[in-house]
Amino acid sequence: MPRGPRLDAPGTLHHVMVRGIEGRAIFRDDLDRKDFVRRLAGLAEADDMAVYAWALLPNHAHLLVRTGSGPLARVMRSLLTGYAGAFNRRHRRRGHLFQNRYKSIVVEEEPYLLELTRYIHLNPLRAGVVADLKALERYPWSGHSALVGRLARPWQAVAEVLGQLAASRAAACRQYRALVADGVRQGRRPELGGGGLRRSAGGWAAVAALGRGRESWAFDERVLGSGPFVERILQEIPPSPRGGAMARAWEAFPALVDAIAEAWEVQPAEIRSGNRRREVARARAAVAAVAVRYFGLPAARVGGALGVSGAAIVPAIARGLEDLRARRLNPDRLAKAALRKVN
Repeated sequence: MPRGPRLDAPGTLHHVMVRGIEGRAIFRDDLDRKDFVRRLAGLAEADDMAVYAWALLPNHAHLLVRTGSGPLARVMRSLLTGYAGAFNRRHRRRGHLFQNRYKSIVVEEEPYLLELTRYIHLNPLRAGVVADLKALERYPWSGHSALVGRLARPWQAVAEVLGQLAASRAAACRQYRALVADGVRQGRRPELGGGGLRRSAGGWAAVAALGRGRESWAFDERVLGSGPFVERILQEIPPSPRGGAMARAWEAFPALVDAIAEAWEVQPAEIRSGNRRREVARARAAVAAVAVRYFGLPAARVGGALGVSGAAIVPAIARGLEDLRARRLNPDRLAKAALRKVN
């Protein structure tokens, strides 16, 4: 069966798997592993993606990441091409290092973010690379050591994961350890491995076209999540402005912020500053909802314009739309009104 397009859009949560060609090692020593982690950290620090979980095994690697403003394909190309070139030079080899195309699965955040974090971080134990959970906590080549506080990884989205478990870091670490320990007895989880190898063909707009064909979206193997989640992906496909349309949307952005600020009785500067006061945060979520869903602007860039990360914008969109409905404000009309002001 031919491989279809990779599901790929800004702000999307992905489980990514990379394997060595013919099952060969992609990490021969710690210098290789350090180089890969350095490149991964660089992408995270540049806000190209948020890294929630990761694990390096001798012949494969797992990542749980959320894309920023750029597509996953571009980020992975930067990571894998650079690493493969350095690996080949260092080990004086030629040819492909990785098996075909990496595997990526779009993930429904609730409940799978924690499930996949546990699954990915238990890989070294399941593979026999470490002997037990104590050794796993000291294993430097996965994100588990950062989540339990053994190693500092400032670039890893530790707070975002632990924040799913408890308000205090100490309590969250205890719950995370218990969650991982409970996962040991579950063994391998093939249902979390997802479907086939896919490549992007233009983001959600291309995906929408597939929905009119033979693809069964409620059970699409490229998505780990419920049927309603998959269907919602299609319903929430944003427009894709290009060239003048994109510039016009950004020109209208300040007018949108002003309109929302007036409705919420806050200052526009507060919305743009990352201020966490409750009403300001709700107004910011409403701006994000209209900017991303109705202007079609990238979540990461919208986050930057509002003083927060792209990862914070994505979950705020649903709340913003809900608040707009509660206030009987039509987001489509708000978007059109802001655009009219730049005509």
